[in-house]
Amino acid sequence: MTKPTIAITPGEPSGIGADICLSLTKQFPNANLVFICDPELLYSRANLLNLNINFNIINETHLLKANCFKKNYLSILPVKLRDSVLAGTLNPRNSHYVLETLDVAIKLCLNNDIDALVTGPIHKGIINQAGIMFTGHTEYLEEKSASKAVMMLQTDKLRVALVTTHVPLKEVSAIITQGKLKCVCLTLLASLKSNFNIAKPRISLCGLNPHAGESGYLGHEEIETIQPVVQELASRGHLIQGPFPADTLFINSKLDQYDAVLAMYHDQGLPVLKSLGFGKAVNISLGLPFIRTSVDHGTALEIAGTGKANASSLIYAVETALHMSKSKRENFLIQNCTTEIPGDE
Repeated sequence: MTKPTIAITPGEPSGIGADICLSLTKQFPNANLVFICDPELLYSRANLLNLNINFNIINETHLLKANCFKKNYLSILPVKLRDSVLAGTLNPRNSHYVLETLDVAIKLCLNNDIDALVTGPIHKGIINQAGIMFTGHTEYLEEKSASKAVMMLQTDKLRVALVTTHVPLKEVSAIITQGKLKCVCLTLLASLKSNFNIAKPRISLCGLNPHAGESGYLGHEEIETIQPVVQELASRGHLIQGPFPADTLFINSKLDQYDAVLAMYHDQGLPVLKSLGFGKAVNISLGLPFIRTSVDHGTALEIAGTGKANASSLIYAVETALHMSKSKRENFLIQNCTTEIPGDE
């Protein structure tokens, strides 16, 4: 097989995205990495960090499938900045540039020109300040690919998926309907099978309310919404259990029994995961028509251009994208392989 091609968008140009991208020149000999950004951003950041890096500019997307990658070179598919960049200082005039890099990457994914997308950290506030309605990477990728995604974060010991993502807490209960929850569960189950080669995924659901509703005394969402979905999917042979109180679900003796935990909202499950593996975790969008992973941290403006940025989460995101890409290829071959047995004549 040819090497998988992974596209990387560095994200907010004034943050540490450029810093951590520059560390990947020699990290992945078994993959072709292409960075979608303005070459000047990486040139100037490399100079600021006193890094001697060879750059390979790929001016046409069709060349991604040709032998255009060079060993120990950092390959760039150019997208031009809208304005100058100063490390650590946000500039709203570059917000459209950030989204343009994503648009280019999404098109490459949908055209099957690349095998996966890895995204660097963005700054939602500065994008909104530029007058652009934007709630996050996941929602943007959903809209542009006309799909529904499930956010899942993963460390080497824990996977946590979310039913709701970047919404106010007061709106969470209304959003979690039986239909929504069933769709999320099925997406999670299917993705664990196809992208992670887990034949019979085991899923544990958190309750929405304290103590999982305390039999209705602290809320009825568990009884009216979550339990019926769990019972239906379990009756269809899926290994799914819950809802359980979130304050006692995240202990090692219980986590060992599951392949993933499904939390009802953003800050129910992610603080636990990030406390266990911050900087060494990966954000994965399940349910998109392409593979997408991302770093688990923000733009870290205060250390951009200082040499203090840690690339461990980006490295893990690329490793995960490669693993998922390999699983996808293997499953495709299995599904499309036919064995013809000649009959007696």
